[in-house]
Amino acid sequence: MANGKLDTWEIGAPEKTGTLPSKFFYDPEIHRREVEEIFYKTWQCVCHDSELAAPGSYVKFDLADQSVLLIRGDDGQVHGFHNVCQHRGTRLVEAARGQFKRMIICPYHSWAYRFDGALRNAPRSEEVAGFDPAQYGLKPVRVEAFAGFHFVNLDPAAAPLAGDLEGALATMRRYLPDLDDIELVNECDFEVEANWKVIVDNAIEGYHFKLSGPVHKDLTALIDFDGYALTPHGKWWTYIGPPRAVETAFGHPVAGETYQTDWFFNIQLWPATTFYAFPYADVIGTFHQVPLGPEKTLLRCSHYRPKGRPESALSKAVIAWFNEELAPEDIDLNLAVQRGVKSFGFDRGLYLIDARHGPNSEHLVHHFHSLVYRAVGKAPAAAE
Repeated sequence: MANGKLDTWEIGAPEKTGTLPSKFFYDPEIHRREVEEIFYKTWQCVCHDSELAAPGSYVKFDLADQSVLLIRGDDGQVHGFHNVCQHRGTRLVEAARGQFKRMIICPYHSWAYRFDGALRNAPRSEEVAGFDPAQYGLKPVRVEAFAGFHFVNLDPAAAPLAGDLEGALATMRRYLPDLDDIELVNECDFEVEANWKVIVDNAIEGYHFKLSGPVHKDLTALIDFDGYALTPHGKWWTYIGPPRAVETAFGHPVAGETYQTDWFFNIQLWPATTFYAFPYADVIGTFHQVPLGPEKTLLRCSHYRPKGRPESALSKAVIAWFNEELAPEDIDLNLAVQRGVKSFGFDRGLYLIDARHGPNSEHLVHHFHSLVYRAVGKAPAAAE
């Protein structure tokens, strides 16, 4: 950052362009702009529809200094509200999820709201001349459903979610046929002392798979890595590996198992929501990068299983493997990068991109960086 302006970066051919300047991974002003121009203006995945099973069930989602509630109404619809009482600004709930009985009750002065956000009761308000409960309902937040999940957007003027995702749902259903009939079985939060983009960068390139740690090598052994394809589609992208015929996966026999797919399937929706499936495991996973600061990110990892089939030993094993082995190994890589980008000996790196955009190519990283820069920098209006 110089003279209060963002460092510039030329979006050009990725083979000839250095990576984003290192300050994009730790500068407080750039982080502030990313929160305001990216996260407050894009669709954020909150939960699957099955997590809001009955009227009054809710899930809370925090994003920077904002907090949102998704609630199943008495009408069966899912409503989104800012998590704040309209009396004095008290947060209504702190728990990540729960079940309201009949009303949403503010813990401070017991203002009570219906599940559609309307104010039902405000103690002593009858003593205030002209008090109109209709003027003090909870403030709504936009909610849209996609692939059985609910997304929120804090920008009232944002374009509909589906507008940026043409073709994404068909791709997901090919590999995740049980999307409409799943339930949450595990959620694990990691607070990572790294910028959110460091974590995304690591996920969307296969270059490090055979070169970094033993857990990644174990994953690579399950897929035909030569066929690993990383494909941009504008505001969504996929990284998919075909299966290798194996007898065991994650320490369990494959024979007799049912599973979503035998492929390694990943799809990421801009800016930071990923849906995935590991080979031979009847599990659908999601992970989200939620920025907590310039150098701190909440990595929320959730796993879902089809409700119509029992959870197998292999599927249980892959969840433990992800939470206890793969994620920690990736986080160690994230931390090493975060420490390194602040070095006086580093400013801009190199995208290693081959002509065929093969499994080791970093073209998706460049694609992602281009989207970031267009949102917060001084990028040209023309497309790449």
